Amino acid sequence: MPVFLSALFSFTQPRARAWLWRSLLWAAFLCWAGPLRAETPEISSFDISRNEEGVSLSFALRFELPRNVEDALLKGVPLYFVAEAQVLRDRWYWFDRRVSTTSRTWRVAYQPLTRLYRVTFGGLNQNFDVLADALAGVRRISAWKLAELGQLEDGARYSVEFRYRLDTSQLPRPMQIGIGGQSDWTLQVEKTQRFN
Repeated sequence: MPVFLSALFSFTQPRARAWLWRSLLWAAFLCWAGPLRAETPEISSFDISRNEEGVSLSFALRFELPRNVEDALLKGVPLYFVAEAQVLRDRWYWFDRRVSTTSRTWRVAYQPLTRLYRVTFGGLNQNFDVLADALAGVRRISAWKLAELGQLEDGARYSVEFRYRLDTSQLPRPMQIGIGGQSDWTLQVEKTQRFN
């Protein structure tokens, strides 16, 4: 008897049928559960305002650090979060013209001796007792100036291209090689919005 037919007939035994049902239920569960990957950040608010000083952006994000990223932070590896924004002027005859480009970088580090989380932004430092409080300061910005009023033309249409990410290029070199291809370290969100 061919091997295929003998395998097919072996499922008529109770033990083989139980194994088949368990396998099918497990496969159905895996398909239903979906792939296990890190949550992507969500933009909870995104507001572009244009006034006599220029264009400013206020945003707030929602995200939690994946377990591997939080473990690295607790072991003394500082994390860098970068927000980048470009103001572009619409052009029908060519690519949009870049009016301005700005970026902001936050550094989050855990200090084991004092058991504090330190957030550094520019030249300012602030300490927090809890990681959630430290991340709250990294997830939002208010009235971030993107362009001067003199850079904008009356009647033209503009857009803002926004990108927020965990910058893995600033991690220690051996760690950059080790995390290659791990979805936990891909924490990124992008948004484009038009304004007049």
